[in-house]
Amino acid sequence: MYKLNIVLFEPQIPQNTGNIARTCAVTGASLHLVEPLGFQIDDKKLKRAGLDYWDKLDITYYKNTDDFFSRTSGNYFFFTTKGRKNHSEVTYPDDNVYIIFGREDAGIDEKILFENMENCVRIPMRNTLRSLNLSNSVAIAAYEVLRQWNYPELSSEGHLTKY
Repeated sequence: MYKLNIVLFEPQIPQNTGNIARTCAVTGASLHLVEPLGFQIDDKKLKRAGLDYWDKLDITYYKNTDDFFSRTSGNYFFFTTKGRKNHSEVTYPDDNVYIIFGREDAGIDEKILFENMENCVRIPMRNTLRSLNLSNSVAIAAYEVLRQWNYPELSSEGHLTKY
């Protein structure tokens, strides 16, 4: 119950993946990285963006999208600028949700999108611009799912300290 999975198909920019890893760590989401990756996992830019959160991550690696789909099952939602439904119009079930994102430069393969049209969603933005940054999109999507679930296991208390 309440299992959020963030999936990156062939991410290319280490800083984005590092930022997404940090989002996964603070939300308790699992990170799924589907190869080929545009960087090495030991890339210093990746680690710098993720800071000291790497030991708090649940990461699974896949050789390709076929490997990913053969090893997982659940409720898949494909985030794409081509989606017909807004991400906030969808009801995310409270069991084993996968929010899936494509390469920064190409998105998700259109064959996969056509096979899953009912589960393609988009984040609203101006039509005159291409898209949001990948790590921003992941954060928006993850927090919408968590909002619908009433932020399970997340603290809503602030930590203000005296200065």
